[in-house]
Order: sequence, then C-alpha cells, then structure tokens
Amino acid sequence: MQLFDTLVFLLDSTVRLSVPLLLAALAGLYSERSGVFDIGLEGKMLAGAFAAGAAAAVTGSAWVGLIAAVAISLLLSLVHGFASITHRGNQIVSGVAINFIAAGSTIILGQAWFSQGGRTPLLSDDARLGAIRLPFAEAVADVPIIGQIYSDLLSGHSILAYVAFLMVPFTWWVLFRTRFGLRLRAVGENPAAVDTAGISVAWLRYRAVMCTGILTGLAGTYLALSQNAGFVKDMTAGRGFIALAALIFAKWRPVPVMFACLLFGFLDAFSIRIQGTPLPFIGQVPVQFMQALPYILTVVLLAGFIGQAIPPRAGGVPYVKER
Repeated sequence: MQLFDTLVFLLDSTVRLSVPLLLAALAGLYSERSGVFDIGLEGKMLAGAFAAGAAAAVTGSAWVGLIAAVAISLLLSLVHGFASITHRGNQIVSGVAINFIAAGSTIILGQAWFSQGGRTPLLSDDARLGAIRLPFAEAVADVPIIGQIYSDLLSGHSILAYVAFLMVPFTWWVLFRTRFGLRLRAVGENPAAVDTAGISVAWLRYRAVMCTGILTGLAGTYLALSQNAGFVKDMTAGRGFIALAALIFAKWRPVPVMFACLLFGFLDAFSIRIQGTPLPFIGQVPVQFMQALPYILTVVLLAGFIGQAIPPRAGGVPYVKER
C-alpha cells in the first residue's frame, strides 16, 4: 500500500503541476488554429499572475485577483492582435516583445508598489482560491484504492483545476461541433476562402486571441492564487514555452494537448519527488538534472523527434485582402 500511496501522491502532484500548462496550451490552440502564432503565452501568464497577486493582496479578494489577471492578459492579447492582425506585423516579434514587457514590468511595478524585491505580499487563505472537497470525499477516504483515488486524487483541487480539465471537451466541442469552430479552423487554413464567403477574417482572429487572453489569465491566476500564495519574480519559469511544446507535440488537437501537458506535469512531479533519492543501478542523480527534465523534453520535442507536426497552413502569415 505504501507504493500505491506514493503513486497517488505523484499523480496528484502531476495534476496540480499540469493545470497552468493545460490552460496555456489550450490558449495557444485557439490562437494558432486561427492562423495567429503566439509565443507570448509566457508573458501573458506572467502578467496575469502578477495582476492576480497584486489585486488579491490589495483587496483581499481572490475573485478580484482573477478578474484583474484576465483583464491584463486580455489587454496584452489585444495588443498582439492589433500588431499582427490589424497592422500585419511579424507575429513572432510581437510575441517576444510581450514576453520582454511582462518580464520587466512585473518586477518594476512589484518593487515600486510593495517594496519586496518584485514580490507581492504573502496572501492569506481568504485571498487565495482554496481546494474544493468533492461530495463524500471525507466519507470514502478510508476505502482502499477507490476511496483514496476519489478523496486524494480527484478531490481537493482548486476550482481552476477543474475548469482547466473541463475546458478540454469544451474546446473540442467548440472547434469541431460549432459554426465558430469550423470558421476558426478554416481561417487558419485558407483565410481567402473565408473572406470570399463574406466572413471577416480579422474579427475571427481577434476573437481567437481574446480566447487566448482569457485562458492565459486563468493560468496566471492559478500560479499566483492556487499553486502559490502570491506573485514571485519570474514565477512562470518557462511554462509558456513548455505549453507551446505540448501544443506542437499534440499537433494542435485538444485531447492530445491534455495528455501532453500531463506528461510534462508528471516529469516535473517526478523530478521533485526523486530529488535526493538514490535510484537502483544509478545512485543519486544530481538535483539539477532532475529539475531540468521537463525542459530537456521540451527541447527534444521541438527538435523534431515527434514526427511531422504540420501547423495550420496560414499560420504566421498576415492576411491581405485582395482588391
């Protein structure tokens, strides 16, 4: 049973660590399916985390923090849309600029407002999004296997964790079962055909980047108000780029995106769990190597070891209406 308890603990950590990756990857899915590449996921998550931590620290309300995070991430997404859709700028340059702006401004504003080295004040429990206990979780906690899975693995997560996993079937339904999703996928493959049908390419792409802003805001909120008790400098730690790797690994499909994020979350959880523990036939693995495991996998996947991943044909290409 000790082995099973360890497994449940490891899987529980996997779920918790994969939530921000999943929200960010689904955010990128909407944008990139519409033909707008967005490597600014990292910056929008970071700005959202800072906004959530700062607003929650000032007001004492986690919900105000969530609204602030979504608002700032949505604003940055609209900036990206304005640069790349309206003015047909380079989407990669725009995304990099957002990352730099978020990385610098969060530290400067954090120091100016709170004088704690770029951090926000430590949040009380009332200013955080606490764990939700599912019905009967306490009653079945002592039941072997099934009770432990329900009580310790499925129950006890933040509301944003449940939202993240519910977004997977919802995103699949939106993309493949609604008129909006059909048009969104079409504008990422052949925007000229969509324009010929009398549908605004720009408005479709703007709606896609707005979805990206909302989801990255939720990802930042989870980092600041659920996984941690406030904002700390560079707390996203490359998760936006890992989410992009998961998106490419899953070939821009919602359900594979979830499993890719769980894989990255598992590696992160495993690296934390195994630190300082000698492995059979290997001995004690350096802590630095274990911490680098998720990033090593990111490089391996992006280097092309996952087979051919074909992005939307119009991805990264500004649409110019024929006259």
